[in-house]
Amino acid sequence: MAAVCLAAAVAGCAAQGRTGGPSSGAGVSAAPAGADGRSQKQQGGPPSEAGAAADRGGPRPPAVPLALPGLARAEEESSGEAVARQEAAVRAGLETAHRWGLEQLPPRAPQRPLVKPELRPAQGVKLQEGLPPVVYRVPTDEKIVFLTVDDGAEKDPDFSRMADELGVPLSTFVADYLARSDYGYFRGLAAQGDAVNNHTINHRNLKVLDYATQRDEICRQQDQLEQQIGARPRLFRPPYGEYNDDTLRAAASCGIEAVPLWNEEAFPDRVEYRYDDQRLHPGDIILTHFRGTDLWKGTMPDLLRKVVNEVTAQGFTLARLDDYL
Repeated sequence: MAAVCLAAAVAGCAAQGRTGGPSSGAGVSAAPAGADGRSQKQQGGPPSEAGAAADRGGPRPPAVPLALPGLARAEEESSGEAVARQEAAVRAGLETAHRWGLEQLPPRAPQRPLVKPELRPAQGVKLQEGLPPVVYRVPTDEKIVFLTVDDGAEKDPDFSRMADELGVPLSTFVADYLARSDYGYFRGLAAQGDAVNNHTINHRNLKVLDYATQRDEICRQQDQLEQQIGARPRLFRPPYGEYNDDTLRAAASCGIEAVPLWNEEAFPDRVEYRYDDQRLHPGDIILTHFRGTDLWKGTMPDLLRKVVNEVTAQGFTLARLDDYL
């Protein structure tokens, strides 16, 4: 009917569509003609009251769908496809979270900041001229925190796969004597975007060593990681968090730019906090380790699940430490 009405309108027969009468004109009342033979409507005169009422209340043809031009149609279709893809991605993400024992998918890590936060002397940041800064908390107002994993003894493939599938960013600090049995595991983490940083060759307490020995511990691991992973680290963490000025001078001499420590330590069954409020703060660095059930009450996936749940419950997002230091 829509196509017929449109043709009728073009031919000047719109009255058929309004009355629903046949094309022969039966049952159709023509508008009264004037002296020159034109109808009152053609002459520009006002329609009769009855005619106006009939025009307002009479049946009308269904609207003819407006055909979109090619580009608009393509944009509408592509928009619909994008929404469908997004919905499918959300469903897949939830399925992945549930498979790893999470109630919800953790928030997506933020994009790398265009400019790294400026480090100034403050709580959580220690600066000395000419030495790498020591950072417990990255200065930021964003509700982000950073997960760091030390040593390298436990090389659990489920842990790396879980982090990858959930999109959880990590920064690792590897000691050679623990990692050397399988540097391939850490190359895999690096391929996922998780930085592999320096934690010395032998994991010794640097604070009790002389400068030359400290420098050997740090710089040899720089060389080893560059050879094994393909990138020379910018970040260094001293074993046990123990350091002195010789440590910082030695680290600087072989290319270290910052020394991140931590404010929280995570285990499969708990998170330990440095401060009395027992809460995360923007920019906090969380420490954990590559360890297994021989030392822990749980696996590394259990550990990651605990961290993600704790961070998410407090309204924070995990970010990549190397993007901010």
